[in-house]
Amino acid sequence: MKTIISAALTGAWPSKKDNPALPITPQEIARDVFECYEAGASIVHLHMRDDSGQGTMDVRKFRETVELIRARKDVDVLLNLTTSGDLAATDETRQLHLRELRPELASYDCGSMNWMHQSLFLNPPQFLEQLGKTMQEYNVKPEIEIFDAGMVYNALYYLKQGILKAPLHFQFVLGAAGGMGASVDNLVFLKNLIPEGSSWSALGIGKAHLPIMLATLALGGHVRVGMEDNVMFAAGQLAESNAQLVRRAAELIRIAGNEPATPEDARKILSITR
Repeated sequence: MKTIISAALTGAWPSKKDNPALPITPQEIARDVFECYEAGASIVHLHMRDDSGQGTMDVRKFRETVELIRARKDVDVLLNLTTSGDLAATDETRQLHLRELRPELASYDCGSMNWMHQSLFLNPPQFLEQLGKTMQEYNVKPEIEIFDAGMVYNALYYLKQGILKAPLHFQFVLGAAGGMGASVDNLVFLKNLIPEGSSWSALGIGKAHLPIMLATLALGGHVRVGMEDNVMFAAGQLAESNAQLVRRAAELIRIAGNEPATPEDARKILSITR
């Protein structure tokens, strides 16, 4: 069996104060992409930061970063671009980079929530309908990000409406403040909700990183690692790099009797064609 490792390098919230190794600039992010690819990641999930280090959906930052990555013809990694890197972004700026850059995947956050108990993470029906149609038009595979169980049912509704198309790919995000807790029971519950034939991956935020990864491997899912979700390698030990987290995931996959998926494997698993 082949297991996809997705590396979420930056996110919109961690800072270099949390971990100095966090990549912020296009050059730092591109460097991390290359290192994670060599370590065994077949997908990289990318957020952008502005010049002050804050999350941004500025298409110019996406363009510069993607051009640096695609210039390396020997690095055949799949790009998964966020559509939710700035809570103040408009519906248009959340999709503009998809039309221009046409990544293999992009995030599709399938519902709204109270984010970190401090603000609103809004993904209203009108936006989700627009985003699903944009992804179909530009041949971008939705990574359906699930923060609570209701979002799975939203995805099933949009599947019936033709906004999403099977086979679906789900990313379970457990432990985000305002979402479902990072427990094995919750992971099993979510896995059992998705349609037959779907693919899925999971992550645990912070200290739940390893327990959820181990449970995911036991259940036959794919994994996401990286400093977007967890800046630590172990208790009291900062991660040296995103690649360090990828290497550990690859080792655990092999211990479980599987192999890390290559980018070509990942395309087949996710039914991505170009």
